Order: sequence, then C-alpha cells, then structure tokens
Amino acid sequence: MAQQDRAIRTRRVILEAAASVFDEQGYDRATIAEVLERAGVTKGALYFHFASKEQLALAVLEEQVVDIAVEPQKIKLQEFVDAGQVLAYRLRRDPIQRGAARLAVEQGSNHLDRKQSMISWTRFVEGLLNEARERGEILESIVVRDTAELFVGAFAGLQMMSHAMTNQADLSHRLTVFFEHTLPSIAVPAVLAKLNLDPERGEKLEAALRQKVPAAAEVGESVAVS
Repeated sequence: MAQQDRAIRTRRVILEAAASVFDEQGYDRATIAEVLERAGVTKGALYFHFASKEQLALAVLEEQVVDIAVEPQKIKLQEFVDAGQVLAYRLRRDPIQRGAARLAVEQGSNHLDRKQSMISWTRFVEGLLNEARERGEILESIVVRDTAELFVGAFAGLQMMSHAMTNQADLSHRLTVFFEHTLPSIAVPAVLAKLNLDPERGEKLEAALRQKVPAAAEVGESVAVS
C-alpha cells in the first residue's frame, strides 16, 4: 500500500511539473528534460507513468476536469456556477489548471489532439445542466448540449483575455459578468433570484474544501483535490 501511495504521489509531482512547463513554454517548446529537472525524478520514474510528452500533455488535460469538485448545493445550477468560479480561482495559482488551460487553447501546434479535452469539459457541464433541468431549474426551451458548448467555448475565450490582460487576476470577475448576462436566458426566474454569483465565491469554496482534507486524512477517507 505504501508503494502504491508513493507511485500516486510521484505521478502527481510529475504532472504538476509538466503542467508548469507547458504553461510557461507551450507544448512545442516544452521538453522532457525540463520536466525531469522541475519534478526532481529520474527518467525511469517518468517513463514508468508516461511514455511520451504527448501522453503527459493529455494526462494534464484530463486531470483538469477530474480536479474540479464542488460541494453539493440545494440548487444544482449553483453547482454549475460554483464549478466555474472554482476553476477561475485555481487558474490563478494551480499548476495543473494553468498548464491545461494553455494546452487547450494554444494555437500553432499540430502535435496534440485537444478535442478530447473540450469534449470532456462539455460532458461535465452538460451533466450539471441536465441535473438542473430534472429539478426544474432551467427553462424547457434550452438545448442543454448547445448551452454546455457555449459555456466551454466562452470560458476558453474569457481565460485567454484575462491571461493577456491581467495574468488571470480578473478572471473571476469576468466570469461573473458572463453569468449575469447569460443565466437570465437559461434559469427559471425563481431559481435565478437565489443564485450566488459573487466573484470571490471560488476562493471561499476552495478554502473550505482544503480545510476538510486534513480531517478526512485522519479518518482514512479519500478526498480528491488538486
């Protein structure tokens, strides 16, 4: 069990190092040698988990979706908002999220298939919106798949603009503005009035989640956080 835990930790260290390198250098300029130096692991340890730079990049993109978890809410549409704000907050400091964001939207490289990342994000958002529809929280006229794709595409654009303007510092604010303009066309009015769109909510939710980690570890629970 200890060996398995060590392998999991090593994989995570490699992923975070690779994500940082991808964030700073982009996919084409990033090298395995730089990832090894940043992670402080041997070449054998890296290749035990990842056979190539492409596999590393795809793993970073996959981990971006896996990492987003928010507390259940009485209103499912609030979880949709919360997931966006948590991601916006993490994009300011989390290496996995920052590296994956650059990989997902980076132009010029033809060596990495980014389609799966967009599909995964769309499915994640679509799942939240479908649950919201089942609870009667969104308008019947809404096409859930189209709305999910709109959000994923818009978020990619928002984070690109925020990165260029403020290095992601104002992303939470930009996302709140987006929600204020789009949610009235999606949500049932009674639900819309109850949604918390506070741009600082992502930071508060992240802090609350991290406070639970030590307690969960003491009782042997498994908590998935980045």
